[in-house]
Amino acid sequence: MTLQDPLAIIREGAAIPAHPLALDAARRLAQRRQRALTRYYIDAGAGGLAVGVHTTQFAIREAGLYEPVLSLAAETAADWTDRPLAMIAGVAGRTGQAVAEARLARSLGYHAVLFSLAAFKGASEDELIDACAAVAAELPLVGFYLQPAVGGVELGTGFWKRFAGIDNVVAIKVAPFHRYRTLDVIRGIAAAGAEERITLYTGNDDHILLDLLTPFTVMRDVEPVTLRFKGGLLGQWSVWTRTAVALFHRCREAARHEAVPAELLALDSRMTDCNSAFFDVANNFHGCIAGCHEVLRRQGLLDGIWCLDPAEGLSPGQAEEIDRVCAAHGDLADDAFVSENRDRWLAG
Repeated sequence: MTLQDPLAIIREGAAIPAHPLALDAARRLAQRRQRALTRYYIDAGAGGLAVGVHTTQFAIREAGLYEPVLSLAAETAADWTDRPLAMIAGVAGRTGQAVAEARLARSLGYHAVLFSLAAFKGASEDELIDACAAVAAELPLVGFYLQPAVGGVELGTGFWKRFAGIDNVVAIKVAPFHRYRTLDVIRGIAAAGAEERITLYTGNDDHILLDLLTPFTVMRDVEPVTLRFKGGLLGQWSVWTRTAVALFHRCREAARHEAVPAELLALDSRMTDCNSAFFDVANNFHGCIAGCHEVLRRQGLLDGIWCLDPAEGLSPGQAEEIDRVCAAHGDLADDAFVSENRDRWLAG
């Protein structure tokens, strides 16, 4: 298996932005803008795309947009580049719906699926594992620890140990935004002896660089086992993506050489500060999708910040917080890159 193989890209670790949804003022799919976003992420150097995930808005299913959005991203990526990309489709709902979505993703040429368990609140661990195994039977599976603040289910070490034993699991996106819960995933993988088989992806947008730089050591049978995050699959990386990809590669190189410069460590807090504004931490993440849309709108990639739910938008004071972080951390933006290429991405 070479890195021409999209599954090898996932296993090696890559920078994968979670793809937003471009809508017009009537909250209909804005296809030209949606294609432009896909082209932006590809030209920014992303190793793949995650489509139909939380950042794309889970409500695309009820809106009848799930298949159109997945199809558009796959077709745009294939037309735009010959470079191999790891295309990951988000699947959700109870078992029947998730399996059907995985089959659809496979028919559209996706290489793996990211399974949200938000619909399984109150279900037993056995039900969760059975559902994950059913989805993994359709396509390689990326586990997803979605933070409870935006609908995720709290999952302990025992679950992750069992999950790591499922055939066809290739990676886990760890996104509880919680250090103890992050360690639960790592301990579960280590307990299953799956550290060489399953690739860790950070989804902790509040600690991106530290996740990528930290050796996570846990004990297995009184022996230390060290795991590392090798990739990132993040809503935060849907904006300022060119910079995110560059930082990802810097972190991977520093981790390989076990020589982490202090200035790279210091960037983690700056990135977290940006995330606090984009993801609307002050209002318990209510404006997390609209905040990313606002950054893309300011860059001219989106016409507006419309979400499928009219109640979703920027929270009071969030625009001012975005102003603040853009002024304080403007060197982390990729505005010049977007300005130079935006018309080309929007063409056709």
